[in-house]
Amino acid sequence: MSRKPGTKPYVVVIVDDHELFAEGLELLLTRDWGAQFVIGGRTTFVEEAAELAMSCDADLAIVDLSMPPLGGVAAIRHIKARHPRTRILALSGTGDQQLAEEALRAGADGFLSKTVRPDALAEPLATIAAGFRVLDPGLLDALLSHTRSPAADILESLTPADLTLWTLLATGMETGEIAERMVVSERTAKRMVAALLRKLGVANRISAAALAGRCGLLDD
Repeated sequence: MSRKPGTKPYVVVIVDDHELFAEGLELLLTRDWGAQFVIGGRTTFVEEAAELAMSCDADLAIVDLSMPPLGGVAAIRHIKARHPRTRILALSGTGDQQLAEEALRAGADGFLSKTVRPDALAEPLATIAAGFRVLDPGLLDALLSHTRSPAADILESLTPADLTLWTLLATGMETGEIAERMVVSERTAKRMVAALLRKLGVANRISAAALAGRCGLLDD
């Protein structure tokens, strides 16, 4: 993804305490992608990240998540709070899914593993600068898998009868039909539905059906 002729290159700052990696990345972007990126500065300190982004009006920041003592997630929060127009690519070499999720919640516009080849970072950076998001395939798969599974506390609170009722509810059955299937009175069925909605933490049948779909309850 190349920039249009005549447009200014994106200003990039690098926040990483691994100086060898940061130096190599700066050299690579400057040497091979100089028409697209210019390095506004580097820092190895989380506390300096926001000031650095502000000082050069950075378009992009590359932030290592595993930075002591505060961590890269704190650097992301600081940058977004003080210079929100800077778009951020978070990098991590730990494979910690929770850390990656925290980075995205803090405002990161993309996440990649640090195992990616440095020369493969230019395209994701340009993609993020253009307003899109970039995710490491492994993290995306994990996030999708997570959203397809019911939360553990919900599962623990449901009985086999609750699961049967939830399935019937999610398929659009009316109270009378549910009562017939569950072999109870319609009045009892209404009470059971109300109790199930409370257990699921949803306000109505539509929300319960949507949650069932996200949890994969109807996949079979």
